[in-house]
Parts: sequence; structure tokens; C-alpha cells
Amino acid sequence: MALRNRLSAGFACFFLLATIASAADWPGFRGPNGNGKTDAKDLPVEWGKDKNVKWFFELPAMGNSSPVVVGDKVFITCAEEKGKQRHLYCIDRKTGKELWKQTVEWDKPERMHQTNHHAGSTPAVSGDRIVVWHGSAGMYCYDLSGKKQWDVNLGPATHVWGFGSSPVVHDGKVFLNFGPGKRQFLVALRLDNGKEVWRLDETGGSDSLKGRYIGSWSTPLIVKIEGKDQLLCSLPTRVVACDPDSGKVVWEIAGVKGRRGDLFYTSPLVGNGVGVVMGGFGGPIVAFKLGGKGNVAKENILWQTEALQPQRIGSGIIVEDSIYIANADAGTAMCFELKTGKQKWRARLDGGAHWGSLVLADGRFYVTGQRGVTHVFKPNPETFERIASNRLPGNSNSTPAISDGEIFLRTSRGVYCVSKGGK
Repeated sequence: MALRNRLSAGFACFFLLATIASAADWPGFRGPNGNGKTDAKDLPVEWGKDKNVKWFFELPAMGNSSPVVVGDKVFITCAEEKGKQRHLYCIDRKTGKELWKQTVEWDKPERMHQTNHHAGSTPAVSGDRIVVWHGSAGMYCYDLSGKKQWDVNLGPATHVWGFGSSPVVHDGKVFLNFGPGKRQFLVALRLDNGKEVWRLDETGGSDSLKGRYIGSWSTPLIVKIEGKDQLLCSLPTRVVACDPDSGKVVWEIAGVKGRRGDLFYTSPLVGNGVGVVMGGFGGPIVAFKLGGKGNVAKENILWQTEALQPQRIGSGIIVEDSIYIANADAGTAMCFELKTGKQKWRARLDGGAHWGSLVLADGRFYVTGQRGVTHVFKPNPETFERIASNRLPGNSNSTPAISDGEIFLRTSRGVYCVSKGGK
């Protein structure tokens, strides 16, 4: 690992917007603030098919999207008939029974990889509205009773590996990293009526595997920097921080390139005034100070790895002075020192590769592997400290949702509600 280390003092004034939020709801991908953290307490650490499962909701097909939980409702997407039917389910949180389902019909061709399916995007809830991106079929908004409020056709989403970014709702706007493919852009829509507010086109896209691999599946993150909200997103060759109101790029880290391709699956990580992005398919890890104007790569990059890295799809978490992540290789978890990028430890996890992201709750990490095993371990920078490993039937590429002492898990079989005593 080759490192560039120019860590300096003076950036402690930067912080993630509302680092830890209410334990009540899990309204979007990676939780209330998009960083995988919640202050939920009294969670189960052990479960199985017949232990600590409150209910199971069967789904008709596999999907990579994750559950979201708001009040007494659980939402999940699913697609059938090779994407011809794209569903949004609303489930009663108490009983696990279906409350309603909205289906979008789409019979036009859309490329998708066998590991991705047509339900790769997690919905997002704000107030009495839920928004869901169905790829080429468009963005849809419903109220929480299932009545459609609006829909927007953003054009075809075509890539050999499919789509996977999730919408983010903030301050009355819906943000989406549209792509990957020849058409790739960041877009903001009004939550109340779906009208486009701004669009930032990203050039150089590709929808094939010919030549250099290119694409971003990264879900954006709202961050407060120098007292102002900014939209942080990993695009194929750069990290941008945009003004959420205008879409103007305030600052960027340009020239972020991997050896085998320009790919980002993970969301940006933020902690202690530092941003961290992790490239996919052996791409680099880059740590940088937050803020500035224009291309700040030269002055803001603190360190970056040059050695070939494991495949990464799910996102990690920064805790104090350490970075933690579960990889999409044969199945490993890793810990890095935030200030230098030095690897602290690497441990083998049973349960296959990890496409799901880490979640931090009650002082413990939760992460689900492709074989349906959810690992629970401590954020210990000195060694991997396993607490439990819990298997449920089916495979999984999804991220746990956590709310009020309960854990919601998606596998290829359906959605499980895990609760102490199964109650």
C-alpha cells in the first residue's frame, strides 16, 4: 500500500449532518442520515429461522434493495417477469401482513446483470411521501396510503450491470445519482410535484464492458460543511460536492481513477472532518479534507492507496479514528486507520461475499453476506471481535434496517422482522 499522508489540523469544524439520529425510523438507504448509524438500543444479537423472528413476509423474487421503516409501516421493492412488473410493497410492521402494493408495468428492453435484478434501488420516505426509482420505468412518488402523487420519466437506464443507486430526500427535494451508462447525471426533483430543479450531466459514460469499465452506483450523501448543506457523491472519476439548491459544484476531488476501471459502488464516508471514497473492482481508497472551492485534489487529499484492493460494493463506516468495511471478495472485514490508511486488521467472515453495507447500532456492527448470514461484531480497531453470526434462509445482497429494537432483513425469500423473543 502506497500512501500519501498530508493530514493537517484545522478540519474538525466539518461534520456529518446529524451524525446519529432518532432510533424510531429508518427512512432510506443506510438509515436516517445515510451513514449507517442509529442510536437504537436493546437489539437482538442472535437469531435464526425459529429464534427471535417476529414475522416473515414472502416476496415473489430476489432483489438487492433494502427495507425502509417509518412508523408502523415497512417498505420494500421487488420485480417480477424480468422487470416487466416492478412492485413497491407496504407491510404492516406489527403483523407482517401486506397493507398495499403498487406495481409499475414496463415491457421495454432494459439490460440487467443476473446478480442485480430489477429491484436494486431502495425507496426513501419523507413526511407522508415515499419515492422509489424503478430504473428506466421512472421515479414514482406515493403517499403512505399508496396513492400515487406523481411520476417522472428520466429516460432509459442502460448498463450491462444494471442500476443500483437510491434516491435521497432532503429539504423538500429528491436527489438521484442517475446511471451508470452513456447517460449519467445527478438530478434534483421537487418532492411535492416531481418537477426538475437542476441536473448535473457527467460526461464520459459507457454502457458496455468494451475498453475501460466506467460507472457509478453510489448513493449521494448530505453533509454539512462550513455551516452549509452540500450533496456529496462519488462519480466515476471524481468526487463532487454540490449546492443542493442549485446543483453547482462547490468543490471536487478530480482524477480518482482505478487500475482496472473507473467504478464506484459504495457511498462516501464522512467522519472527523474527513471524507473517504472506495473504488470498486480493485479501485483505490482516497481520504480527503472536506471543503474548499474548485478542484481541491492537490491540497485536500490526505492519503490514497495505490495497491490493488478487494472488490467493494457495500459501504463502510467511520468510527472515531478508524474505517470499517465488509468486502465483496470471498468474504472479509477490514479496519483501516483514518489518519494514515494503514490497515489495522483483516478477518475472514463466513457467509460469502458482502454486497450489503455495514450498520452501526447499540455499539455493534451488523452486516449481511450473500449466503444470508448476518454478522455482529464490535468496532474494535485492534482486532476483529465477533459477537455472533446468524443465518436465515435465502441469499442476500441487502443492508439491514434498524428501528425501535427491531432489525429488518431482506433475503431472496422475503423480509424478516427480528426482535427479542420474536415479539
